[in-house]
Amino acid sequence: MLHRAILGSLERFIGILIENSAGALPLWLAPVQAIVLNISEKQSDYAEHVANTLRRKGLRAEADLRNEKITYKIRDHSLNKLPYQIVVGDKEVAANLVAVRTRGGQDLGQMPLEALIERLLSEVAARSGTA
Repeated sequence: MLHRAILGSLERFIGILIENSAGALPLWLAPVQAIVLNISEKQSDYAEHVANTLRRKGLRAEADLRNEKITYKIRDHSLNKLPYQIVVGDKEVAANLVAVRTRGGQDLGQMPLEALIERLLSEVAARSGTA
């Protein structure tokens, strides 16, 4: 008798993948690739604009507009192991830039949004073979 457990095999594969990566999935596979964090309510519109721009370019991005301290939000999303955190404050809004942090805590500094989009898309394309 032959037995096929296609769904069971898929569930085991996903479980093994998450266990081996300790939940820190690579950018191309992460359900949320980037989170946009505002420092205060004044930057909410700009943070939403950045998240919408990332989504229009095909990236899975969300905006965290909660009224919490930025250190709390950064720590919260670091524990969730999101690949990129984008922080926007008054300086970033005035200069039309974004401040970028990676999952490992590396600060990439301020950069134009277009440069960040290019970086993320090239990282995804390099893995998926569409480069």
